[in-house]
Amino acid sequence: MEKKGIYPVLAAIAIQLTLGIAYIWSVFQTGIADSIFNGDNAAAGLTFSLLLATLTIGSVLGGKLAVKYSTRIVVFIGGIILSAGFFLASFVTADAPWVLWLSYGLMGGIGMGFTYSTTIACAQKWFPHKKGLVTGIIVSALGFGGVVFTRIVESLIVAFGGTGIGEPKTFMVLSIIFLIVCTVGSLFMKNPPEGHAATPAASASAAAKTAKDYTPSEMLKTPQFYLILVTFMLACMGGLMMIGFAKPIAVAKGLAETATIGVLAISMFNSVGRLLWGIVSDKIGRKNTIVVLLTGSAVLSLFVTSVNGYWIYVLIALIGFFYGGLLSTFPSLTADAFGAKHMATNYGFVLLGFGLGAILSSQIAGYYKNIAADDIGLMFPAFVIASCCAVAGIAMMLVLKTLDKRKKV
Repeated sequence: MEKKGIYPVLAAIAIQLTLGIAYIWSVFQTGIADSIFNGDNAAAGLTFSLLLATLTIGSVLGGKLAVKYSTRIVVFIGGIILSAGFFLASFVTADAPWVLWLSYGLMGGIGMGFTYSTTIACAQKWFPHKKGLVTGIIVSALGFGGVVFTRIVESLIVAFGGTGIGEPKTFMVLSIIFLIVCTVGSLFMKNPPEGHAATPAASASAAAKTAKDYTPSEMLKTPQFYLILVTFMLACMGGLMMIGFAKPIAVAKGLAETATIGVLAISMFNSVGRLLWGIVSDKIGRKNTIVVLLTGSAVLSLFVTSVNGYWIYVLIALIGFFYGGLLSTFPSLTADAFGAKHMATNYGFVLLGFGLGAILSSQIAGYYKNIAADDIGLMFPAFVIASCCAVAGIAMMLVLKTLDKRKKV
C-alpha cells in the first residue's frame, strides 16, 4: 500500500470503530423500551432504525459536500452532529420519548452518514485496485466496534444505575468519544491527487471495470441503480432483525445470564464477515458474492426460533457473518458500477435501500417480539419474511447480472 494512503485508511478505521457503537443497540433495547417507551419494543427499536435510515440522508449530503469542499471538513462536521445527537439523547425522559428519535435517531444518523460513506470513498480512491480489500478493512472496523464497546457500554450502564436508568448518562459518555475520535481522525482524511493510482496496472484494470464516472443524476436514470437499491433493502432484513434483538432473543430462550454473548457474537462475526467477504468479492465478483451471502441469510433466518441452548449464539454469529459481507460488498459494487469520483454521494443514494430495510425490519421484528413476549417461537413469522426477502434479493441480483451482460455486448 502507498505510504500516503495509509494515514487516511488508519483514520477511517478509527472513525468507523467508534461508529460501531450503533450496532450494539440491543444492549440498550430492553432498558429503553421499559423506561422510555412503556415496554413498546417496536417504538424503542424505531430509534435504531431511524439512525440507519437517516444515515442514508447524511451520506448523500456528506458526499456532495465532500466533492465541493473536502472530506476532512465533512468528517469533522459529521462528528459534531453525531456527538451533539448523543449528548441530547442523554436528557431524554418518558415524558418526551420523541426526543430520542430526534437525537439518537435523526441527528445520530445524519452525523454517521457524513462520516461513513465519505471515509470509505476516500480510502477506495487511494487503492482503486483493491476496493474489496480496503472497503472490507474499513467497514470491518465498524463491526469490530461492537465487540470493543459492548462490554464498555454495559459497564457504564451498570455504573450509572443499571438497566432502565443508566442508558442516558451512557449516551453522554459516548458523545464525548465521538467528538474526540472524529475531530482527530478528520485531520488525516485527504483524497489523493487527480489521476492517482497505486500501480499503473491497477489503474488500467480499475478503469476497465467502469466505463465512466456517473454523476448522481446520471446514476438515478439507470435501471441498475434501482436493482441495487431494492436488493440492498431486501438483503439486510435478517441481519438487522438479529442486530436489534440479539440480546432479547437470547433472554427469551432462557440465557439471560449470558445474553451479552449474543451481542458480542453478532458484532465480532459481522466484523470478520465484512473483511473476508470483501476479499472474496475481489476474487469472484461483487454480484456472485452477494448471491452467496443472500443464500446463506435465507437459510439461516429460518432456524432462529428452532435453535435452542448455546447453539443460538452460533446461529447469531453466522447471521452476523453473512450480513457483514453485504456491508462490504455493496460499496464496492456501487464503485464498480458507477465509478469512484462521485462514489460517496452515489453510495448515499444506494444506502436509501438499506435505510428502508432498517425501518421495515425493526417494525416487523418489534411487532412480533411484542406478540411473542417470552415465547420466542412466536417471532418465527418475522424471520420467515426476512428469508423470503433474501430470496427475492437473489432474483434481483440475477436480473442485474443479465442487464450488465447485455450492456457489454
